[in-house]
Amino acid sequence: MAEAPIRKIIHVDMDAFYASVEQRDDPALRGRPVAVGGRERGVVMAASYEARAFGVRSAMPSATAKRMCAELVFVKPRFDVYKEVSRQIRAIFLEYTPLVEPLSLDEAYLDVTTNLKDMPLASEIAREIRARILDQTGLTASAGISYNKFLAKLASDYRKPNGQYVIPPEKGPAFVESLAVGKFHGVGPATEAKMKRLGIHSGADLKAQTLEFLQEYFGKSGPYYHAIARGQDRRQVVPNRPRKSVGSETTFMQDLGRPAEVEDGIASVLEDVWSYCEKNGIAGRTVTVKIKYADFQIVTRSRTLLEPPVDKAALERVSVDLVRSIFPLEKKVRLLGVSLHNLYRPDEATAPPQLTLGLL
Repeated sequence: MAEAPIRKIIHVDMDAFYASVEQRDDPALRGRPVAVGGRERGVVMAASYEARAFGVRSAMPSATAKRMCAELVFVKPRFDVYKEVSRQIRAIFLEYTPLVEPLSLDEAYLDVTTNLKDMPLASEIAREIRARILDQTGLTASAGISYNKFLAKLASDYRKPNGQYVIPPEKGPAFVESLAVGKFHGVGPATEAKMKRLGIHSGADLKAQTLEFLQEYFGKSGPYYHAIARGQDRRQVVPNRPRKSVGSETTFMQDLGRPAEVEDGIASVLEDVWSYCEKNGIAGRTVTVKIKYADFQIVTRSRTLLEPPVDKAALERVSVDLVRSIFPLEKKVRLLGVSLHNLYRPDEATAPPQLTLGLL
């Protein structure tokens, strides 16, 4: 039986995408530290490289970012523009391969093991794609090239901005061993902290653990960690991956201290969620509300229903009922969010029934 060919995977990641679009479209912002988003009580959605030099990062509270960089310029996000640029970039990808898996507006995996231009080297494909993106959009992109998704994503961070890096099969395991576990895609801050408590600080430390040990402490993620520590990742590049959830959240200008304010806040947040569902003809049976208190503690409440909410009023009733579970309020609320999960299209298939689970 013939061995499967070594895959050629490219991970393309736009450089500071939102901020770079704003600097492209407004010459006055070029060379200056820029943050997208960030109302007075909001968070930074994206930061230019000039802002990152001061330590400003995405998801950072705006007030913190401003303290770190007094010259920071805040601009409002323009998602219609970002989506249009993303469509331009996606069209370029599809000229090389139909196997394009978008992760967000600004990054995607491409499987170019076989490609539409019969180019033998994935590194040349990546270089050509990056040049075309620059020519057509005026924006720079970085790329990682390797034999699986995990390593390709690691590689795309290695020469940022406006660069690319190749991790060939013979160097993959050693590359992983040298990295801190916090650099691994799929290892978030909480998992990183847990690994360090267990004495796992690097890829080499992770590789030294048995599969049984990793399953004991990390459950169903254990086999994944066991594989990537050895430079292995069998995940395929999957085009048109179905969306799993839709949500919206708002940070309020003033903290909400009364139950009625919180209920009104929930009602205002879910407008975007329901509009998206109506526009795209989708429904979802699991409703989740997110509450961030003034001290930044976050709690969530979820409920899975037998039938999805039939209208915005029904979604509001479930969402308000969920948020009432935190009453009486022990502290003020800074942010509220509502999301729908278990999405499907009612006109395409009959969704299997599920039991109502109540609060999770």
